[in-house]
Amino acid sequence: MKNANLNIVTRITKTSNLKHQTSKPNTKYQLRCLGCGKAIPDRYTNICPEGHDSLLRTEYNYSMQIRKLSGMGMFNYIDWLPVDAAMPIGASPITYKSEGLGKELGLKNLFIGFSGYWPEKGAFMKTCSFKELEASPTCLRVKEKSGKLLVVPSAGNTSRAFAEVSARTGMPVIAIVPKSSINRMWTTTAPENQSSIFLIAVDGDYSDAIAISNEIVKLEGLIAEGGAKNVARRDGMGVVELEAAFFMRTVPDHYFQAVGSGTGAIAAWEAFIRLIGDGRFGEKMPRIHISQNLPFAPIYHAWQAGRAEIIADKDMINAGDAIKAMYSDVLSTRNPPYSIKGGVYDMLVGTQGTVYGITNEESRVAGKLFESEEGIDLDPAAAVAVAALITAVDSGVVVKEDKILLNITGGGYNRLKADHRMNRIEARMELKSSAQLALDVVETEVSEFVRGHL
Repeated sequence: MKNANLNIVTRITKTSNLKHQTSKPNTKYQLRCLGCGKAIPDRYTNICPEGHDSLLRTEYNYSMQIRKLSGMGMFNYIDWLPVDAAMPIGASPITYKSEGLGKELGLKNLFIGFSGYWPEKGAFMKTCSFKELEASPTCLRVKEKSGKLLVVPSAGNTSRAFAEVSARTGMPVIAIVPKSSINRMWTTTAPENQSSIFLIAVDGDYSDAIAISNEIVKLEGLIAEGGAKNVARRDGMGVVELEAAFFMRTVPDHYFQAVGSGTGAIAAWEAFIRLIGDGRFGEKMPRIHISQNLPFAPIYHAWQAGRAEIIADKDMINAGDAIKAMYSDVLSTRNPPYSIKGGVYDMLVGTQGTVYGITNEESRVAGKLFESEEGIDLDPAAAVAVAALITAVDSGVVVKEDKILLNITGGGYNRLKADHRMNRIEARMELKSSAQLALDVVETEVSEFVRGHL
């Protein structure tokens, strides 16, 4: 395993070093600020140099239609990922036409985009989450464009995805998660291959992990992963929609996904824009349906109120208690990219989209229904999306003939346990939630980790 890791890293490092030495401009793509319209070369750039409150979007310099390669997992779509190299990990989302759930809901054209572990269907994401689609291109992009070490805060699933990629390739990562989410931190690789992972547990929730991350990243040799502003994360998740379009031979009429920050739904919107521009997959933008898990649902509350901004006192009342009461707390984000140019609000307006508030009980029922009809267990977040689809069917928003893409963003944990050992990642330190204390407490140990991996 160690030799395999070294081979992968060697190939990537050679590509990265060549790029730094030549400093040639990237001819594959450029970034464009959706606020000012300025084209920007990518130097692991996540914000507009002019300071606009706007997402950057990748513009690929291809006049050709979107092509799908073979044998490279998600990197079958490397033409549409902001990286030069391909990571030979084989993971990819799958798409299939539902029979069981579709029949149960009276839907003739229900298609499932599945990101998880389900070998019988050809799905081999060993993190059981579509976050793996974000982690792989992001790790490559930072290696090629920056050469620094990534710092990744999350509620669990995202950091686990980055940790899995780190363990399998040797690319180092500093992962920061709430202490309550430490049980989500595991890899399917042997414990001896976890030396490239520096895990920090925070006594708090996701927002506290972010606050600690913002302090730690100030240390030399580290770089922030970037969240929703990172084009590699969004374009990586967009592979779900690209794969679905090639299977369906069209874009759907309706798209369903559960969200915390909404970054995945933004990614879907951007992918649909590219697919429509291709010319082979239809001309009409799909209607995007996103769902949040009550009682913590700031996007849902702001959208229902008709506001283009989230107001904490109205949309996140008693946030700490509300997050603890969620069925799927990975969907909790206190600062989603809602108002930013090109963000969730613009996505909803641009797709005639809508937002559902889903209760815990609705989520549990939907998850059990999906497992009984389709034959695979779901991540709680994916169950929230299934519940939203059921709500849309019951209310007549979608009808029998509509082409529907349901993004199952995670599942197959029980199936994975049958084939692989889930090796827990031990936290190297635990911190209180006070960000002001972070640097004093961790500087020595983190700096030593950085020196050992740069």
